[in-house]
Amino acid sequence: MQQHRELSEQQINVQLLNGTLATPRWWKWAVLGLLIIVLAGFSTFGFMINKGLGVTGLNRPVFWGTLITTFVFWVGISHAGIMISAILRLTQAEWRRPVTRAAELLTVFSLITALSFPVIHAGRPWRIIYWILPYDFSRGIWPNVRSPLVWDPAAIGTYLTGSILFLYVALLPDLGNLRDRTVGWRNRLYSLLSLGWRGNSRQWRMQTTAGILLSALMLPIFVSVHSIVSWDFAVTPSVEGWHSTIFAPYFVIGAVHSGVSAVVTMMALMRWLWKWDNFIRPEHFDALARLLIVVGTAWFAFTLIELLYSFYTLEAQELAFRDMQIFQWPWAFLFIVFLITGFFIPVPAWLFKRVRNSIPWMFWTSISVNIGMWLERFLIIVPALSRKQPFVYTWGSYHPSLTEMMMIVWSLAFVGMNMLLFARFFPLIPLFEQKEAQAFSSRIQIGRASVPAVLREQEQE
Repeated sequence: MQQHRELSEQQINVQLLNGTLATPRWWKWAVLGLLIIVLAGFSTFGFMINKGLGVTGLNRPVFWGTLITTFVFWVGISHAGIMISAILRLTQAEWRRPVTRAAELLTVFSLITALSFPVIHAGRPWRIIYWILPYDFSRGIWPNVRSPLVWDPAAIGTYLTGSILFLYVALLPDLGNLRDRTVGWRNRLYSLLSLGWRGNSRQWRMQTTAGILLSALMLPIFVSVHSIVSWDFAVTPSVEGWHSTIFAPYFVIGAVHSGVSAVVTMMALMRWLWKWDNFIRPEHFDALARLLIVVGTAWFAFTLIELLYSFYTLEAQELAFRDMQIFQWPWAFLFIVFLITGFFIPVPAWLFKRVRNSIPWMFWTSISVNIGMWLERFLIIVPALSRKQPFVYTWGSYHPSLTEMMMIVWSLAFVGMNMLLFARFFPLIPLFEQKEAQAFSSRIQIGRASVPAVLREQEQE
């Protein structure tokens, strides 16, 4: 790892709170721009409610399009928090420390955004809400527990609740710090949220224990959520390409691939916007790139296995569907772009240390991954539905409308705006984690200094 300047606890407080206790000049303009896009998205949603789903490109037999594609995409992005925070916390990976809160926050806002897309897609949100949470039991009609409309809200709601608790427990020490540095309404807000945090040894033990327990409890939810999303497709009858037995692990590994890549994108933006060069360093990008090489290679292996399973069946309909998906326009073009952006550009590039230690390279390659992962979900959903009906004359095509494109842009702006609003009131990098990491680093240096010079020279050789 590269050498970096040691900071005092006071310097850590000042630098990491520079965007919370003071408003950066660019922050207002960024939030204003994103707010305009978010309001435009809400206006588009209102237009859809007024005019109906006819303003989208959905048609028979393609009743799922970019809205459900984006729903699956954001559920995948949400896996970043548990992968980075829970798994790396349990494995005691020291390099995770500057990344954990941003990953947890990305999980929360991604899940909120994902939950909104089935509501938007329904066209009549009050109806889908009734079938998820019936509010009039006098009808004697109950939700079908075998329906994905029940599975998805239950799984994602559980995941969202656990993720918020996970984020809040890790935020408590920093809330106490902010309480002691503010006055007025902010002091009252932080006093309420900090739950009487004073930083004594008993509170630290309880906070650490709660973090470890939540990490362990979230791991099965982490696996189950995207597995359930994959079963939304697998249980649908008469759709070619959706009845693969590896869909659950395939979706989970794809979610980790896209989620960790989104964290890399966020880290680069945080480093550039808040000038946190002392905290988010090239070695952190290097570690995440090494992780992504393993995850990306595993995801590509599952992609190949899924295709091979289709060819192994030798079923005429399955082979015809794969022929359309891989060799026919426009699906062939999208398939090539999906493979290039999702695997063949980023993963080979990460094999070179110069790329892994370059923040601009890591930024653009991580964006490339998520372009490919969105296209992957699109190619799973739309081509299969276009051949859903058994008769050729009922096959259809699908072209996304400007309304649907606006909702995709809205989702990106909504997540970005919420991240900036959170950063205005709470630190994006945990202060206590950085102080603990610095203390850990100092202990290692003291230990090395006690080693005789001859042994240190031999170690270097």
